[in-house]
Amino acid sequence: MSPAVASDLPRFLEEERRKVDAALDRLLPPETSEPAALHKAMRYSVLGGGKRLRPILVRAACAACGGDPDRAMNAACSLEMIHTYSLIHDDLPAMDDDDLRRGRPTCHKVFGEALAILAGDALLTFAFEVLARPVAGEGLALTLVREAAEAAGTLGMVGGQVLDLQSEGGTPTAAAVEAIHRRKTAALIRASVRMGGLLAGTDDRLLGALTRFGESVGLAFQIADDVLDETSDAATLGKATKKDADRGKLTYPRAVGLEASTARARALAAQAVEAIADLPAPRRLRELAELLVERKA
Repeated sequence: MSPAVASDLPRFLEEERRKVDAALDRLLPPETSEPAALHKAMRYSVLGGGKRLRPILVRAACAACGGDPDRAMNAACSLEMIHTYSLIHDDLPAMDDDDLRRGRPTCHKVFGEALAILAGDALLTFAFEVLARPVAGEGLALTLVREAAEAAGTLGMVGGQVLDLQSEGGTPTAAAVEAIHRRKTAALIRASVRMGGLLAGTDDRLLGALTRFGESVGLAFQIADDVLDETSDAATLGKATKKDADRGKLTYPRAVGLEASTARARALAAQAVEAIADLPAPRRLRELAELLVERKA
């Protein structure tokens, strides 16, 4: 990235995070409404920080296709709720058994396992309630619901989590790791940019470009995350590190090594950038693709 872009991007990301956080705060039920314990757990998990990658990608993709990113805010927030529900459930003792998330105790450590499960369930359900609210007629809302459901379901995020659990202790290969990553992580990132394009009213050709971008950058993001798990620390990442290796999970570094993993992530980011060259205003998406593989946290 050029120095001008590098100095401008952090400000853009911070502004976007503030807008998304404010919208999430407005949309989520207040802690004082019953059942208060459930709503407190939901808000604790959603509003406890995070990169807001998926909502920022929704809004950036909408703008890249010439649309108004504010029109995409409900869709952006719904995907952050789906993402957060998945984190709550992933952190449970029956899954990854993590005590730290986003630099704070995980939901089940604060509220107990039962309420954490229910908070995740409630966030997933509420996400679709928000997503189904009319944006420009029921037809578009239905399309957005289908996009999110496919990305979050058996062929996407949940299916990827199952493959991840079943593969523990197996022989790591690049193909096996990518099969997990494309479902567990890339599917929801692909949906993020596609939904932004749909809200901008883009045509099939540019929607195809966004699809290729999302698939490439989603896989690159998870490979970079695997690398960080091996090379960073909990204080920097806000979550436990090196647990994937301890559990025998299939990761890219285990399959091909750290150097080849970094090279693969960068190549995928380059593919993503190339895919969106014909979008009306691809700058922010291009910067995000580059940032996601070079980040340190």
